[in-house]
Amino acid sequence: MAATRIGWVRHGITEWNQRGIIQGVTDIPLSEEGLQQAQQLAERLASEGERWDCVYCSDLQRATQTGEMIARRLAIPLHKDSRLRERSFGSAEGTTEAERLARWGENWRSAVPDQESDESVRERGLDFVNELQVAHPGKAFLVVTHGSFLARMLQALCEGLDDSHLRNMSLTVMELQEQRWRATLHNCTRHLLEPPIQSKT
Repeated sequence: MAATRIGWVRHGITEWNQRGIIQGVTDIPLSEEGLQQAQQLAERLASEGERWDCVYCSDLQRATQTGEMIARRLAIPLHKDSRLRERSFGSAEGTTEAERLARWGENWRSAVPDQESDESVRERGLDFVNELQVAHPGKAFLVVTHGSFLARMLQALCEGLDDSHLRNMSLTVMELQEQRWRATLHNCTRHLLEPPIQSKT
């Protein structure tokens, strides 16, 4: 049986991303650039010819839009799952970096009182992954989600993985080998360096 494989995708860029405004569970759509980024990754995945069985995505529209474009290009099913949502940042949502520094200081990431905890993010994310690998062993999934959620998940699944900033529309691929997740590709955005390939189909 083939190894279970997950391609983790951070959604395309939004206007709030570009302005440094925290989104969390605030439901912001992709910008025009973000839509183009999603098409670029979809074309990359199609051209590489790797098998992907379906796409799972967060039910927030920036992830859903990204997932829909990928699923449509690869002609595979799309499933939404609320466990893949971004962390709730509470009262920090809708604020700029300058506003966060003024209100909570340099350690604002740990100082915002009403945000979702790391433990909660990991718990729902691992619940999703464990359910997936038990129900569908040997399958290959693309999972479209969000930056903070994804950072927590990658750290939880793969010890020692580089924890640098995960770029919008990045792709990280993990395989389950001997009951351990191992990264075969991490935080890759090479598809954004070339103009989108126009599909003839």
